[in-house]
Amino acid sequence: MSHPDLNLLATLDVLLTEGSVARAARRLQLSPSAMSRALARLRETTGDPLLVRAGRGLVPTPRALELRERVGRLVQDAEAVLRPVEMLDLKRLVRTFTLRNQDGFVENFGPDLIARVGEQAPGVRLRFVLKPDKDSTPLRDGSVDLETGVVGKTTGPEMRAQALFRDRFVGVVRTGHPLCEVTITPARYAAGRHILISRRGLDRGPIDDALAPLGLKREIVTVVGGFSEALALARASDLIASAPERYTGNLRDGMFWFPLPFPLPEITVSLLWHPRLDADPAHRWLRGCVRDVCAGTTHWIA
Repeated sequence: MSHPDLNLLATLDVLLTEGSVARAARRLQLSPSAMSRALARLRETTGDPLLVRAGRGLVPTPRALELRERVGRLVQDAEAVLRPVEMLDLKRLVRTFTLRNQDGFVENFGPDLIARVGEQAPGVRLRFVLKPDKDSTPLRDGSVDLETGVVGKTTGPEMRAQALFRDRFVGVVRTGHPLCEVTITPARYAAGRHILISRRGLDRGPIDDALAPLGLKREIVTVVGGFSEALALARASDLIASAPERYTGNLRDGMFWFPLPFPLPEITVSLLWHPRLDADPAHRWLRGCVRDVCAGTTHWIA
């Protein structure tokens, strides 16, 4: 019985990650012809073309999509087995981690996270950047080390994800708004003037979908890209904002929030990272810090 060449696993992992023979060759420091021969061997071994021509590029076959995450995990596990065990000295660790988050995360979790990291590893610096979309490219290319958010259809299939907490949307208005003085019904809520939060500039969202079966439609006066902007507008006007309840924890005096008067699915906020960092001791430590800080919410997922 012949045994397959296990060295091909690493080559397959790079090919499926890059989706390009030329880029895979550069990453493995091989010539394009050598990489083409390796792809031919992989096709023969697996009995599948894996990557097929589509215009000027290559696209993965269904078999390749099925293998991509499994192969990445196998290669990661194999590297962890062969890598010497290193003790992580947090006091001597010098490193900058980039965390990509939607607006509101830093305001709610940033101070506690910075304090925890600074106490345990004073040489570590955290760099927070805004998350304009759910594209996984920054995690793939290494420009982002860690990300928080709701896992969506555009999240890379190979990404690691761990649930942090559940949250729900609530309504937010200024103190003294007419809704502060009445029982808030779906009709009264919909009759107000609203702010829509949409990073993609859409003209409707999940709240509008929830109101439609009730025969209600809200008036959207303006569309903004983030929760901070929506809350600032609501504070200075009679407009109604809708934001995750966890983001209302730092609201100052002058704001009033209320549960939405109709059912809306909860959201699950997760921690996301690329599998190549799965076994990295420093990265594993940072993930633990984020989980511990987020555990303070009442919607923590065990």
